[in-house]
Amino acid sequence: MSILRKKRAKVAAVTSAFLLAVVLLRALDPGFLTSIRLLGFDYYQKLWPRMERPEIPVRIVDIDERALAIHGQWPWSRDLLAQMTERLRDLGAAAIVYDIIFAEADRLSPHRFLPANPDAAPSPNAETPDRREIARLLRRLPDTDAQFAEAIATAPVVLGFAVRPDANGRSPEQKAGIAYAGSNPAAILPAFPSALTSLPALEAPAAGSGGVSLSTRDTGGIVRRIPMLFSDGTTLYPSLALEALRVAQGASGLIIRSTGASGEPASGTDAITDIKTGAIALPTTAFGELWVYFNADRPDRYVSAADLLAPEKTARIAPLIEGQIVFIGTSSVGLNDMRATPLGELVPGVSIHAQAAEQIIAGDFLSRPDWADGAELIATLLLGLIVIALVLSLGALWAAALGGFIAAALYFGAIALFRNHGLLVDPVYPTAANLFVVYAAATALLYFLTEREKRFVRTAFGQYLAPELVRRLEETPEDLRLGGEMRDMTILFMDVRGFTPISEQLTPTDLVAFLNALLSPLSAEIQARHGTIDKYIGDSIMAFWNAPVEVADHARLACRAALAMIDTVENLNAADAFGFHARSLPVGPVRIGIGLNTGEACVGNMGSDQRFNYSVIGDAVNVAARIESSCKAVGAECLVSEDTARAAGDFALLEAGAIPLKGKSAPVKLFALVGPPELATTSDFIALKTAHESLIAHIDADEGEAAARALATCRAHAPDRLSGFYDRFAERIAALPQAAEGRIG
Repeated sequence: MSILRKKRAKVAAVTSAFLLAVVLLRALDPGFLTSIRLLGFDYYQKLWPRMERPEIPVRIVDIDERALAIHGQWPWSRDLLAQMTERLRDLGAAAIVYDIIFAEADRLSPHRFLPANPDAAPSPNAETPDRREIARLLRRLPDTDAQFAEAIATAPVVLGFAVRPDANGRSPEQKAGIAYAGSNPAAILPAFPSALTSLPALEAPAAGSGGVSLSTRDTGGIVRRIPMLFSDGTTLYPSLALEALRVAQGASGLIIRSTGASGEPASGTDAITDIKTGAIALPTTAFGELWVYFNADRPDRYVSAADLLAPEKTARIAPLIEGQIVFIGTSSVGLNDMRATPLGELVPGVSIHAQAAEQIIAGDFLSRPDWADGAELIATLLLGLIVIALVLSLGALWAAALGGFIAAALYFGAIALFRNHGLLVDPVYPTAANLFVVYAAATALLYFLTEREKRFVRTAFGQYLAPELVRRLEETPEDLRLGGEMRDMTILFMDVRGFTPISEQLTPTDLVAFLNALLSPLSAEIQARHGTIDKYIGDSIMAFWNAPVEVADHARLACRAALAMIDTVENLNAADAFGFHARSLPVGPVRIGIGLNTGEACVGNMGSDQRFNYSVIGDAVNVAARIESSCKAVGAECLVSEDTARAAGDFALLEAGAIPLKGKSAPVKLFALVGPPELATTSDFIALKTAHESLIAHIDADEGEAAARALATCRAHAPDRLSGFYDRFAERIAALPQAAEGRIG
């Protein structure tokens, strides 16, 4: 398996584990995820609140700070509430709905001050009024609770009750007839142990009774849902808003649909689906709750109780009350009935019930569909798989771009479902979990593995490859085959001529300095032409081309490197870079021999599991080494094989003849590398090559005299560096049968 495939497999395995974790977390759906999801739904409402429709007949009579300042602190006397109820009745309110529980007798009623024992004789010498007279006078005053009860009896009044966690033995009075289709809603709803209700004397004449308690399933103190139904385990009771709608329509009861009803599929979990009262129907959550769709708490929704009770303002107040469902509550901060909404507002509790009634009348419903959890779970899984695939196939940058595009599509889809259908679907978790967990894990691991590969490449090849090739390997490590592979390659061997005499003249320290001064620039010439340094063997260099990364025209690059190395040595000698002349050492100019061969070889990691080198082996390597060893016998600075000469045919090459090589049964044709292609096109080299070919032909034909004449022509055109090369040809001519000694030289 290639490096890239192994890396991708590792990233896929690890990120798949992260994806499985985020999918499992979503399936478990802990409380903090629910809170995040609800905050997302809140944001929908902040951006697109419910449309304001002032024509909807819902109003709030507010016992505000101004009313309290005029009529005294709360609680007000019940005769004042009776007056307010009668005034609303007379102004034509469709329903008068108290978001207030009158659980105790009026503390301001005169009857509360009756003497405990009016017939008891006064104490001697006591200057106190006659108890019987006090009782007689107080009884002549009206009982305010009775006054309020009489007013309630003459108007469409709905009173509230609140559920309690303790069992006090009291339950609200059921005013609405309730029928259901499907599963029994009383068994679905959580049962409340008891309720805080208004006085029986007040509750009995009321047209309706509804629960004011808000949902306990919302988080962060924000009201998002309110129960439409309550149950004590056997009996069902409507909410304040639902009861207000029933009374306002003059309907006698409610019809509740739940799973198992006609048209409603049965499921493993019973759930309430919708409620109808009169001509109004509304969808609910499984537990009979309404998702409240809020708009701004606008002032025109309110009428101050102070204005309602002021007769001089009747003309202005009457149009605001006639035909309206009027909720009565308080916005006074001191009465501690302020609630937070998804819009970020603090509103009176009565406003929650009023807005719920408004949206039910308007038909602007929100719902969390049954399929939402499953769809979000599938979206989390699919988006995660897409992110992993994108990271592995396109890389982190493109994965981020395309993943962001997909995430945006999910968001726009969820927004469209909200705006067009009122559906609450969460795009936050599928996108955030994948982009911040799965994507982050994939890119971090990919970065870690890539950096580790780069460190390996820099460590393994930094000393042997040109920086450009190292960068190429870092960027595309898949080009590196670490197990060994056959490639067409060009192999170079270089050796210092006469190294033993040189080493005898130098101390060990000076010898190391000499080798460094020589091998460093020679290695630079190899690396500059995309060669790979295989190893240093004493005074020798072994290098190759076309591995570990593919290099086009590797034979030509190797030839240019060899020529540059020869020129470098000449420059070093001319500059006395080794200090031989400065120290008057009896050492001549440094000379090198280079052998090049092109052919198939096996390249890869060679060694043990604990220690290995990236190297090349094969017959092509052995031939290159033998060619380099032949340079001295041939008198050439650089010899190349016939395969290399064929691959670099435009270079200035001269045939050296068929040379016996160790390990080869037959002589191998070699060529002397004289110069680059630029030299091969000059007239001098063309003349030299023509004479040289004639020389080879005469030698092969054992024509000594003709060979001698061709040799003379060659020497006339050859550069000085080929003098040793042609000296060897002179020796070969001298050995021919027709050779004339005087003509050779």
